[in-house]
Amino acid sequence: MEADGVPTASEMFRAQAHIYKHAFNFANSMVLGCAIQLGIPDIIHSNKQPMTLSELVSGLKLPPAKSNGIHRLMRLLVYSGFFATTKKLDENQEGYVLTPSSKLLLRSEIPNLSPFVRVLVDPVMVNPWQSLGDWFLGNESTPFETAHGAPMWEFCDQNPRFNNVFNEAMASDSQMISLVVKDCKEIFEEMDSLVDVGGGTGIIAKTILAAFPHLKCTVLDLPHVVANLPDTENLKYVGGDMFQSIPPADAILFKHVMHNWSDEDCVKMLKRCREAIGDKNEGRKGKVLIIDMLLDREEEEADMTEVKLTFDVLMMVLVTGKQRTEKEWEKLFLEAGFISYKITPAFGLRSLIEVFP
Repeated sequence: MEADGVPTASEMFRAQAHIYKHAFNFANSMVLGCAIQLGIPDIIHSNKQPMTLSELVSGLKLPPAKSNGIHRLMRLLVYSGFFATTKKLDENQEGYVLTPSSKLLLRSEIPNLSPFVRVLVDPVMVNPWQSLGDWFLGNESTPFETAHGAPMWEFCDQNPRFNNVFNEAMASDSQMISLVVKDCKEIFEEMDSLVDVGGGTGIIAKTILAAFPHLKCTVLDLPHVVANLPDTENLKYVGGDMFQSIPPADAILFKHVMHNWSDEDCVKMLKRCREAIGDKNEGRKGKVLIIDMLLDREEEEADMTEVKLTFDVLMMVLVTGKQRTEKEWEKLFLEAGFISYKITPAFGLRSLIEVFP
């Protein structure tokens, strides 16, 4: 910067690039969504070796005229880290290969995050962002309501297509717990029963039961979510309202649920949890398990922080909730009558919080 405080031309051009980068960020989302729609990760995976551009176009069953478009699409996706290029062993040609990120997008594997990406680029989810400014100037509870005329959960009830897309996305995200649940023996082995609140179709509960089959698990969700889902010997589904009552158990689990709700609503949920796990003076060792994000974790990578801050604004756009700092979590626990908690950062973007009465 020059002595009089005026930015140099070089600084101005860097600032221009910074502005353009963030203004164009939506393009990265749409290009990734396009790759998933076309099935590019799956085609490359099924090839079993690096895949040339012509092989990829042929595998996608696209006309040769689209080759240049696929080349340009893949060039951005390679730069973004979703694919890589390497020399083919049998010829002096470069081919595309998967990276850890694109391996998480394979439809044939678990976990598979493709449904989560698809819901984020769905017009139902994208349009509320375009209403963000209008929301600040209006009276609706969320930008989602500004865009669609109804709160998100009501909209889901009225739109089966989007409701299915959303539920598939949440189920795919829940599959990630399978990567580490076996490492949580000290958390799950000491209990006999668990209620997964807002557990949807039971992906989390089934994953936990696979590792700890001694447990009796209950999935609590809205009646239309769990309707017609079959019970098993150690897994049952209950339709109900978590603000009214939660079935009794040794532990109550909330995976990525509380960020959807205001502080006042979270305190209500936690009070229902205290009723469900009983009082330690009664000889019970109940606790609440929360898998969610914590803001302001100083030791994390910059990318992690950016994703968490974006998720926080996403909660403002879609619902009335937010991501919270440790101090904000602690305030909720104390208001609901809990006396201690323990944080284990074992789930990547999310941490496991054990809350004790």
